[in-house]
Amino acid sequence: MSETAPLLTVEDLSVEFRTRDGIVRAVDRVSFDVRWGETVGVVGESGSGKSVTALAIMGLLHPAGRVTDGRVIFRGVDLLAGGEGQRRRYRGRELSMIFQSPRTALNPIRPVGKQIEDVVRRHADLAGTRARDRALGLLAEVQIPDPGRSYQAYPFELSGGVCQRVMIAMAVACVPALLIADEPATGLDVTTQAAILDLLKQFAQERRMATLLISHDLAVIGERSDRIVVMHAGHVVEMARTAELFRAPRHPYTARLIASTPRPGATLGDLKPIPGGVPDLRGNLPPCRYRARCDRAIPACDEPPLPRVELTPGHTVACRVPL
Repeated sequence: MSETAPLLTVEDLSVEFRTRDGIVRAVDRVSFDVRWGETVGVVGESGSGKSVTALAIMGLLHPAGRVTDGRVIFRGVDLLAGGEGQRRRYRGRELSMIFQSPRTALNPIRPVGKQIEDVVRRHADLAGTRARDRALGLLAEVQIPDPGRSYQAYPFELSGGVCQRVMIAMAVACVPALLIADEPATGLDVTTQAAILDLLKQFAQERRMATLLISHDLAVIGERSDRIVVMHAGHVVEMARTAELFRAPRHPYTARLIASTPRPGATLGDLKPIPGGVPDLRGNLPPCRYRARCDRAIPACDEPPLPRVELTPGHTVACRVPL
């Protein structure tokens, strides 16, 4: 496959969940792409659909969830059309994911070194001492002190930062073309957060690995991403190169996110909270799910479909009254 084409293309992806209280339309017509070697940041409040989008790409949705529409094209292959067998051929080898909570994602009753071995045995066709040596090498690569001792440790014996490094080792074990990092620094202290993000950047540069970096922290996304996808209530509301998005946000929600993000020299009085909250995603929803929170809303905002407008090359906004 030519590297001039996107590595990953998500087209009109829609996901819903069946619950006791009705159908939750968690992701609606989400579209974006990731190019070879670049880092694309996905940002938005909790409940915006970031993690659900990532899990749908990986084929790891909860049994209550299902993809109702769209395509996920990875290296020219539609992963949704091919079924679970096809996704397994890519997942873990060329397409990997770091999950939000390493302590939850790791097996609590198996040494972490053995868990890394499981990955290389399954996807790199290594066995015996070669698999063990590869696991030890990966623990050293992610800068865990005393890899031999950590190899034998269980997740509960390790700090959150070390568990996250173990997750990174598992994710990059087979040199994937695309790594999805879902809130990789959540719950860690500031110094450890920076170290984890620096480690991901190092691997991306050394291996020309593309990264889909998911976070609710706009400052982290802004510092680490080439392009940014802004999500709100299951919709992509804006996409642009990072510098352009911060210089000239065009969707009211993006502007509010930036205004609510702490900046050097700013005081608490300078921060402007976003009014309201993410809407209930059950039942009939307006075309624009930000409408009830928006001070620029007009009657036309209630008319479907929600338009997607490319204002400048690469800068797209889903809004009838952009800034």
